[in-house]
Amino acid sequence: MRRIGLLFAALVVVAFSTATPQGQRGPTLSDDVRAALSRGVPARVIVQAEAAALDSLRGRLTRGVRRRLSNALVADVTAQELRTLITEGRAAHISGDLPVVADMAITNRVTRAEAVWDGSSGLLGLFSYSGSTGRGIGVAVIDSGIADHAALKNRIVARANFVSTEPGVYGDPFGHGTHVAGSIGGSADAAARVTTAYAGGSAPEVHFIDVRVLGRNGIGYTSDVIAGIDWTIANRRRYDIRVINLSLGHPVAEPAATDPLCQAVARAVDAGLAVVVSAGNYGRTAEGAPVLGGITSPGNSPFAITVGSLDVRGTLDRRDDRVAPYSSRGPTKFDFGVKPDLVAPGSSVVSSESYRSYISMTYPQFHVAGRGTNGYQRLSGTSMATGVVSGGVALLLDTNRYLTPAQVKLALQASARFDREAGLIGAGAGLVNFADAEHMARSGALTRLLDSTLGHYAGPAYRDKGGFNGLIDRIYNGTGIRLLGLLDLSILWESADDAEWSVLNLVGLDNPIGSVAPNYVVWGNVADWSNSYYVVWGNTIQSPEGQYVVWGNSTVHSEYVVWSNGFVAEPQR
Repeated sequence: MRRIGLLFAALVVVAFSTATPQGQRGPTLSDDVRAALSRGVPARVIVQAEAAALDSLRGRLTRGVRRRLSNALVADVTAQELRTLITEGRAAHISGDLPVVADMAITNRVTRAEAVWDGSSGLLGLFSYSGSTGRGIGVAVIDSGIADHAALKNRIVARANFVSTEPGVYGDPFGHGTHVAGSIGGSADAAARVTTAYAGGSAPEVHFIDVRVLGRNGIGYTSDVIAGIDWTIANRRRYDIRVINLSLGHPVAEPAATDPLCQAVARAVDAGLAVVVSAGNYGRTAEGAPVLGGITSPGNSPFAITVGSLDVRGTLDRRDDRVAPYSSRGPTKFDFGVKPDLVAPGSSVVSSESYRSYISMTYPQFHVAGRGTNGYQRLSGTSMATGVVSGGVALLLDTNRYLTPAQVKLALQASARFDREAGLIGAGAGLVNFADAEHMARSGALTRLLDSTLGHYAGPAYRDKGGFNGLIDRIYNGTGIRLLGLLDLSILWESADDAEWSVLNLVGLDNPIGSVAPNYVVWGNVADWSNSYYVVWGNTIQSPEGQYVVWGNSTVHSEYVVWSNGFVAEPQR
């Protein structure tokens, strides 16, 4: 398969090389490893190096070696061993093996998944087509496991466990992965006599590949997730896997180019898999102050379809939809990329419950109906929204089996409804619309644009190179917005894998988003809070409620700016 230069990405694939930068002595380090080095404390690390160097290191670190990955070694090292790894110069890059955590009925009608199931009878029977339900599409749920549940019955075709602390354990003792799987593709038939609150997942006929990487407490190691992704890539043809769901994340400690988890996502996309990732649940501090820059890894990967959470407030009226306060907003730390890519319903989502799991036993108030292997519970989070989108991706691939990950992302973004209040850094292209995305996937870009010229304005589709020469800056200087006519959109669709970097493509020559001031396009209502036309890292921004907006990295939420573009962080008073 040809190399994927994924649309909307923030870095070209060559940036994912593990080679030591020219002229630099020793390996490069992630922020957390740098902190461990300065404190002189032991660390669990992921060491990237050439194969021969890894073999040598494995022989010398036998007692501390945890796992061998495709391009790295995972080991527990003492402070002295860490210093030796750095000074001897055989390693290319060292990252921390950080803990990864889960990002915790009306949905299908809001996303218009039901319209995709129904298909179309056409005009007098002409141009009719059957509906799509995800049949034949494999979705790898890389999570806490999937329990045997009536809504998922007989569709879990394979199981693998990579939880290094719990070998041989299957099912879902935590309860998160089962709920996510139900949002992806659970069948509503099982709930017919139990509750009307569960209408099934987005793609009710997909089959599941259960890849367990989170333990019974909902926590796992980054290396466990990477091992799960690499196993999925290796077995993609055996189980017809086309989609990976990653409803999990850890704090961003380095650029996406050197982040081992982001590198694994890039490998999966290069292998033809669409990787759908949660944005994280760090949109607010504990005190309720808004947080910008809280996207977690691997949601910061330019190759991922990163999903934020929408609160639809229990109605089909889209006018009252709001990005959920907890949903992480961009831009991404280090790379300053525009994320999330999309939003989907993620608040108060009813889905399948894992019987006697940690979540069901600890939070019985979340239980909605049913019991045993046919119970249902209500959870909220970008995890739930991610499952909804993974199911939507399966619908598109059921419609057109030849779509590349870049075309999948283009179809989802170009058909989304842009959220002016949240802007690009809050909601990306906007709320998914699977029915419109399916039209594009089925007929190509021509039909989609004809709809736009008749008054239906799709959301933006963007390709962000990241950095201060990326999409954000180009929008501000007037070079990064392009209005797409019929031919333009068709060309973009056919060349999605190789499209131009750092461009906000607006569907329709008279798309009204093109006339909105750049600060509102990028920042949404955050622009209302600032005296600056261009919101800059280090600025003090006050919300209408009198709270200071915090720049966050999802690890420190306080009254302080916790990351910046080279500026000294100062307390907000």
